[in-house]
Amino acid sequence: MNKHLKELIELAKIDQAIDSYTPKLEAINKKVAKIQKKIDAAQEELANLQNDIEENEAKIKSFEEQLTLLNEQLADNAKKAKNISTEKEMKALAVEEDIIKEKMTFANEEIERLQRVNETKKELLAEVEEKLAKLKEEYEAIEAETAKEREEIDKAKAELFAKREALSREIEQKVLAFYEKIRKWAGNTAVVPVKKQACYGCYMKLNDKTYAEVIKGDEIVNCPHCGRILYIESVTEEA
Repeated sequence: MNKHLKELIELAKIDQAIDSYTPKLEAINKKVAKIQKKIDAAQEELANLQNDIEENEAKIKSFEEQLTLLNEQLADNAKKAKNISTEKEMKALAVEEDIIKEKMTFANEEIERLQRVNETKKELLAEVEEKLAKLKEEYEAIEAETAKEREEIDKAKAELFAKREALSREIEQKVLAFYEKIRKWAGNTAVVPVKKQACYGCYMKLNDKTYAEVIKGDEIVNCPHCGRILYIESVTEEA
């Protein structure tokens, strides 16, 4: 087999090995992202509950301030009642008191309602806080686990990159440039085997002349259909 072809086959296998770690890293990142998404959702839920509770407490405070003012108005009306001299004035004061009392009833009912709502929301808040704490523990465990996996992958890739660098220095630059040009569009299928007289990159059948050249292995042969570099793994197997 042609020396350059042997080198390109080896280089292609190294590149395939390097890129084989990509889906593994993607799976690791997806695993971490999944738990992070749950944490983000829990934190958002927590923030919304806290915001709702604060808003309700502000409303309660506002109603309590209204009650204070309404009580003061009732006290003022009681003083006015002592100085009333006509029935008309008495009726007007009675109507005003009824309106004040209705407002006070409404304010008290709203305070009670908002307090009940906040009690429920505080219970939910405690549940979400507990869930968030568990999610953070799970995240830390996954991070520790995936950090080890990443370290192993980085180590393996570093060894492959070193091997690739050493091999690249040995390959004739024109041949290397030719390979890299094909690899830009073909990726890890830049160098492919021929099986059953077909290119295993585009799966198109080769003509007899091209197939004979591939079997001979004296030169680098490209697929006439797709342009990938071809080689045959075993003449005996093909026969």
